[in-house]
Amino acid sequence: MADCAAAVHLPLVSSATKIIYGRDCLADLPVRTWQRATEQISSSSSLVAENEKLKAEALLLQRRLQKLAMLTEQNVRLRELLNSAALVDDKVIVGELIGLDPNPFTHRILIDKGAQDGVFVGQPVLDASGLMGQVVEVMPYAARVLLLTDVTHSIPVQVNRNGLRAIAVGTGSPDYLELRHVAETADIKEGDLLVSSGLGQRFPSGYPVAQVTEVVRGSGQPFSIVRAAPTAMLNRSRYLLLVFSDSRTPEERASDAAQAQATADREAAEQPAPEAPVAEPETPAASPASTESRP
Repeated sequence: MADCAAAVHLPLVSSATKIIYGRDCLADLPVRTWQRATEQISSSSSLVAENEKLKAEALLLQRRLQKLAMLTEQNVRLRELLNSAALVDDKVIVGELIGLDPNPFTHRILIDKGAQDGVFVGQPVLDASGLMGQVVEVMPYAARVLLLTDVTHSIPVQVNRNGLRAIAVGTGSPDYLELRHVAETADIKEGDLLVSSGLGQRFPSGYPVAQVTEVVRGSGQPFSIVRAAPTAMLNRSRYLLLVFSDSRTPEERASDAAQAQATADREAAEQPAPEAPVAEPETPAASPASTESRP
């Protein structure tokens, strides 16, 4: 009888257990769903934060890479400038561009060297490729430089190939200069290098100025139209050289050299002549008889 009762109660207990388990599962479902959603949201937030962090790090690395590229380019420019300085016979100092003239009709720049560095009005300025212009205004710690291409600027030049002289004037365009008073029969052609002639005692001679790009003859004018592109990188150079050239005229240099030579000759003449060494008297050689022993 007891076995029969147990057999009847077992299915009932199993069904009740299933019902209770299902009820518990249904009761826990919102909690589990919330937990899973919270975990997913937390995981998504972590991924978003990590993504933002990686983006920031990538941006910083990109900035450092750009800075490194800029420093590399600066080192290249400085190396070129120092190589040019080694070819300059005169004393030079290195300056840096710190400003541009806001007036679009003037070609002037501001550099970081001034009166405290010995900069003076009229001082020649060049970059690694050639002459850029001259100092026109000096302040204690800065100076303004008038570029070759300004319409108010002119410089005596000569053709490096044959010494033909001319005046190169600015046109207001950064791309070219014009040569004044060049006869139609003058020996000048495209590709000729123009260098400073040294006339006028403002620019030292022999520095590259421009390269001839166009020669127009037979235009009905008494002179040829000659245009030349500046060799200096006027719109790109950041570092430049200020040249301390000898400001004396050739006559003054020749006079100073003659005076220095005369002074050296006079000092050499005033020095007492070295005394001749006194010859010591020779000792007479002993005769053979004197060397014989007496009995």
